[in-house]
Amino acid sequence: MGKDKLRRFRENLTFPCFIQPAFEEAFGRDHPLKGHWHRDFFRNDRPIVLELGCGKGEYTVALAERDPQRNFIGIDIKGARMWRGAKTVTERGMTNAGFLRTRIEFIESFFAPGEVAEIWITFPDPQLKTRRAKKRLTSPLFLGRYARLLAPDGLIRLKTDSQHLYAYTREVIRHFSLPCHAACDDIYGSGFADEVLSVKTAYERQFLERGLPITYTSFSLGGRTDFPPFDWEGDLAEEKDGEAARRQ
Repeated sequence: MGKDKLRRFRENLTFPCFIQPAFEEAFGRDHPLKGHWHRDFFRNDRPIVLELGCGKGEYTVALAERDPQRNFIGIDIKGARMWRGAKTVTERGMTNAGFLRTRIEFIESFFAPGEVAEIWITFPDPQLKTRRAKKRLTSPLFLGRYARLLAPDGLIRLKTDSQHLYAYTREVIRHFSLPCHAACDDIYGSGFADEVLSVKTAYERQFLERGLPITYTSFSLGGRTDFPPFDWEGDLAEEKDGEAARRQ
């Protein structure tokens, strides 16, 4: 492991906005902050918004700066990347943003039912291999997890360059008859992107430079809590070709 990574890991532990639980604190048990983020972390009762797979935290920071009336938590497992966002929040003295280093699969260990108002999923791994479809962050498996922590009217927002993940998510929405609030297969080309959607992550800038359109979907769960698995792959061949170029 490089010295710079080790330095970032050490510095993460000094940031008040950075939560890094040990594996045994999250696996199969509730973390002490579950149900108490308002009281013990943010010290206010404002709505909590999560960014899943936050990377360097660009979206978490940008959203928190634009909306001081809500609290934002970036979640990822890669601490060296998250360091950038946590350092920015610390240097700017922001009190409505934090970072949680954990696997998204453990999310139920950290948030109580109804504790989360909204979820952002920004440029996740589209998991294009059919056998890994259940690992997509909009798969039925993950929707079931979100249902156990989202407020009844909570939104899920997906922003991705992957046309296949966009189409897959649209099919998930259709299959379960979920309320869809917005869907656009090219937010910049269509003029759909507003101030918030125009926030660009490092990955997004790379995709735009390659001429890849950016998609956006916003939906809610409509009170549904049961999401049985189902199979849908659509036309995956073209997306796999694009993925090979995208990840080079």
